[in-house]
Amino acid sequence: MNEASSSFPPPRLGRSRRGLRIGLALGAGAARGWAHIGVLLELADHGVAPDVVAGTSIGAVVGGCYAAGKLDEVEAFARGLSKKSVFGLLDVSFSGVGLLSGARLRRRLDQSIAGRRLEELDKPFAAVATECGTGHEIWLTRGDAVEAICASYALPGIFEPMQINGRWLFDGALVNPVPVTVCRALGADIVLAVNLVGDYGFRGTVINDQLSLEPSLDRLAAAIEAETPKGGLLGALRREQRRHFGKRADGAPGMGSAMMDAFNIAQSRISRSRLAGDPPDVLITAKVARVGLFDFHRAGELIDVGREAARRAIPEIADYIALAPRAQDAPPDPSAPDGGPA
Repeated sequence: MNEASSSFPPPRLGRSRRGLRIGLALGAGAARGWAHIGVLLELADHGVAPDVVAGTSIGAVVGGCYAAGKLDEVEAFARGLSKKSVFGLLDVSFSGVGLLSGARLRRRLDQSIAGRRLEELDKPFAAVATECGTGHEIWLTRGDAVEAICASYALPGIFEPMQINGRWLFDGALVNPVPVTVCRALGADIVLAVNLVGDYGFRGTVINDQLSLEPSLDRLAAAIEAETPKGGLLGALRREQRRHFGKRADGAPGMGSAMMDAFNIAQSRISRSRLAGDPPDVLITAKVARVGLFDFHRAGELIDVGREAARRAIPEIADYIALAPRAQDAPPDPSAPDGGPA
């Protein structure tokens, strides 16, 4: 049983000492980013409400929805994903600039935060992106929230880049996978950071995605072929997706899987360097190394992992945040009729 659901309430942590602002940096990690939801839920159960949020890639998705007051909606969406529905979100692009157009994912974001601007969200929020060509680190703090989030998770070669203010932008994990520096720039005095690239002592291992899209593609094949004449458009799209994201008969990864693995290796190295150069006050490390980058259907498991990671960090967080007395611990009020708590 999770502590949050037990009959004993967790300790409530109040505002930070001397009114210091709390920042939360949510790192990149593809499907593993659903663990961010669990971290936020567990922090809320302990009375910790970040004042500012910064996110990179999937961290921008969860962080942006949280800053917009839509954490419940993104949690419901994540928990509702199955292998089949994940496959349905992979819309092949024929533009030549990315394997996926990302249009379906953007439509899902539009359902929650369409029309919201970053500067008008409930909390100060920044999404980190990388500028194509220059490699500049771009902090998106103003403008359309959905566009900023899409730019932050636009993995090069996988998703089409986003053009914002005349700049072509893609995934911010190439420059700042865990945006501690961004939180400090937004005015945070205490920074909590969530690292998803495996254990902090990352050993450079690469695992096969449990989804790997091969099993689900095989199961979907019969349904697609039953509804589509042989050689039809849907059949062609299915074969194209399998070629890019599945595995060959000899076990070699498809183009998309190989690019994701290479991207994850580079991201882990960059993350270690950035965290060493500007460490957060509290590092929350979610043990997600056994979860594949495409395993978006494992949200329930990842949310539990995020909760556990945040729970382990609560004692350290309490070193920076004053413990708030519970009502039952308050001294009796002599003026009260029954002499009970004030």
